[in-house]
Amino acid sequence: MPIRVLIADDQMMVRQGFTVLLNTQPDLEVVGQAVDGLDALAQVAELAPDVVLMDIRMPELSGIEATRRVTASHPAVRVLVLTTFDLDEYVYEALRAGASGFLLKDASVEQLAEAVRVVASGEALLAPTVTRRLIAEYARLSDGGARAGAVPGQRPAELTDRESEVLVLIAQGLSNAEIAESLVVAEQTVKTHVGRILVKLGLRDRTQAAVFAYESGLVTPRSSR
Repeated sequence: MPIRVLIADDQMMVRQGFTVLLNTQPDLEVVGQAVDGLDALAQVAELAPDVVLMDIRMPELSGIEATRRVTASHPAVRVLVLTTFDLDEYVYEALRAGASGFLLKDASVEQLAEAVRVVASGEALLAPTVTRRLIAEYARLSDGGARAGAVPGQRPAELTDRESEVLVLIAQGLSNAEIAESLVVAEQTVKTHVGRILVKLGLRDRTQAAVFAYESGLVTPRSSR
């Protein structure tokens, strides 16, 4: 079955252009186009897409609020945020709202298609170099990222020492293969650890895990560099 995609953007050219590009991929299918946040919510409920490409700045309802409502009401749906700027401050709000990653609007066909696949698989964020910068900047803009009462560097009580190590590396933007190399373990072992982390902390994907690492105080912007 192809990955079902809904495109939410108030610019017709963007919607139509992305539709054409994605429909050239044999494993992807654009099932709908939404013109604003409210339309996106209605079409998610009706069409049950796997991934929503969500613009941030839209009329009626912002992409951030639409993302928050989609991920709350339809936890199986992944949201990939579209933005014009790679350090747009709204991207950080979108991550907190439950987005699984972000993509620049000038991405190539290959980058667009791969981003959709990555997000659909639950493996998201995207490029590790972008992840490090994005999450660190997110944490800085949200007053350091840590929740009130969080103790910097303290292991979450739910996790083992090794799981905490893996969580730190996720927050630093490492892929499973890179984490396996860093810890000198098999990649399948890392996947097992990641799965347990998500279950224990009640998180949906790696993006939420990375945000949790900052907000819990386990990782700080300084330690992520």
